Amino acid sequence: MQPWWIGDLFRMGLVPGSFVPDKNIRILREFTRYRCKLVAMRASEKNRFQNAFTVCNLTLDAVLSSMFGVSATNILDYLMKTDNIDPAYCASLLRGRAKRKADKIADAVEGFAMTDAQKTKVNIIQSHFTTIDRLIATLDCEISRLVAPYESQIALLCSIPGVDRDTAITIVSEIGTDMTHFSSSKRLCRWAGLTPGNNESAGKKKSVRITRAGVYLKPALVQAAHAAVKSTSQPYYRNKFERISNRRGKKRAIIAIARMILTAVFHMISNGEYFNPCDLANVDVPDSIRKSRLMHSVRSAVDFLLALGVVSSDNVCLSALAL
Repeated sequence: MQPWWIGDLFRMGLVPGSFVPDKNIRILREFTRYRCKLVAMRASEKNRFQNAFTVCNLTLDAVLSSMFGVSATNILDYLMKTDNIDPAYCASLLRGRAKRKADKIADAVEGFAMTDAQKTKVNIIQSHFTTIDRLIATLDCEISRLVAPYESQIALLCSIPGVDRDTAITIVSEIGTDMTHFSSSKRLCRWAGLTPGNNESAGKKKSVRITRAGVYLKPALVQAAHAAVKSTSQPYYRNKFERISNRRGKKRAIIAIARMILTAVFHMISNGEYFNPCDLANVDVPDSIRKSRLMHSVRSAVDFLLALGVVSSDNVCLSALAL
């Protein structure tokens, strides 16, 4: 097809336009995407900070759960300022539940040696992620000001299991609040890269991988899906995840849950409703109520068969109905 034909088709309305949200959403999206980059950069700097101590024979990360907690920070500051290491003093710097691991501190700091050049590098890294923390805090203040007109939509999205305020802001910044651009939830999921492929030839299914679209939206939804399937207070998505993962595997199940969340987002923003799926009563119910409903259905079926004369009362197992 010649390039000029595309322009003619567009003028006749035969080529749909790309999704372009309004200016306020675009500005908000710039801030949320920049914040995502800074968070990734901060994680890289923290990994680099921890690696700087690992190459100096410090195994503190094997003793403490975090290298950036209060106890670990006290010990690292002490190691940076002294050349004569006292394991007993390091153990005295532990706080809270970390005091239970005081006997392992001596093994963790044994053999630690850091040159002045390495200490300079650590100070630079520490200064860098401190600066990033300050920039992220500044961005958060500006993002809070920009999302003020969309607080009602954010409150709706926060009612979804696994979706917190940051995730809700990311979703709003990526898809906006006007769902007429997508016309259906299926088209929105396809735009976000959460729809599996349909590559079938000669009766054989080939690749069903999802696309690479939704570079910023899809990771946020997958993160929300991981949080939703671990929720104990709202087991709606957890039950669906377990049922799908038994058939398709955990990775495909997580993508399926992310697509369910995005489908719920589309309808909630379109209708202005809180999270209340139509099958919630069939999924999120206690076992006792589920069993009573099952027995009620069985009794109704037996009464119906008795009324039609299909079975007689002598053939009905009364002991089974009493369960």
